[in-house]
Amino acid sequence: MLKKKRRCPIYDSKDITARKMMDLAVNDIKSNNKNKINLIWLEATGCSGNLISMLNAENPSADFLLKEMTNLKYNNSLMFAEGDAAYEQFLDTLETEFILVVEGAVSTRDNGQYNIIARYQGKAITAMEAIRIAGEKAKYVLAVGTCASFGGISAAAPNPSQSVSVPQFLNRQVIRVPGCPSHPDWVTGTIANLVAFGIPELDELGRPIMFYGITIHDRCTRRSYFDNGIFASRLGELGCMFKLGCRGPVTRTDCPVRQWNGYVNWPVEDNSPCIGCAGERFPDGMEPFVRF
Repeated sequence: MLKKKRRCPIYDSKDITARKMMDLAVNDIKSNNKNKINLIWLEATGCSGNLISMLNAENPSADFLLKEMTNLKYNNSLMFAEGDAAYEQFLDTLETEFILVVEGAVSTRDNGQYNIIARYQGKAITAMEAIRIAGEKAKYVLAVGTCASFGGISAAAPNPSQSVSVPQFLNRQVIRVPGCPSHPDWVTGTIANLVAFGIPELDELGRPIMFYGITIHDRCTRRSYFDNGIFASRLGELGCMFKLGCRGPVTRTDCPVRQWNGYVNWPVEDNSPCIGCAGERFPDGMEPFVRF
């Protein structure tokens, strides 16, 4: 008798929390005596915003992700002071099953010399080199944040570092988890899905549909103003901010229902137009961010 394939419940509810996905992944690990998968997190040409966002996660905490579901083996920002020993652990992890997370774009100018992430046995290690060798061996690759996913601010004109997105750089499937920064739930939820069920359903740009399946405009708390033709003429005024330059209609994330900073607020609720920071054309294609 064929065993019925378990269906991931994420497709039954778009608002399921990342914590639920994490619990499912951890239960799978415990019930099947699986080993936790190793995790390499590289910060390339970026601002550390995604790592900071991840460390502020609440549902679940970053501690839960790193201790209960994965083994963080290497992060160049957190482990830089460990020197050769840290990079040796990075090299050792390449011979195991692991997930590679990259935040920040890949600087390619002068063979990557504008982004040094480590020094090993006296040699400077570029992010470009580390991403290439880890990207060839990783079971899954996640581009976390808009710079890693699409180039973002790091690749904005005139782009003196000749930065490119991770999918542009690696000749393999890369799951994009954009945002400037990416919401912790989008990252932990995607990793949990990989552990428990494999690659989630992705859209045409390689983004998980469970987090990027709707536009901000679809669920905006000011949508009723738009539907009734009530538009704000200046910041702070009640009404739809479309005429002020809001990019919600062309930006796909669930910010209105998920919210930020402990799920208490998001830009439009705080009287700021969406600037489309999770979009593939951010920032150059989204300017000016506010129209007056």
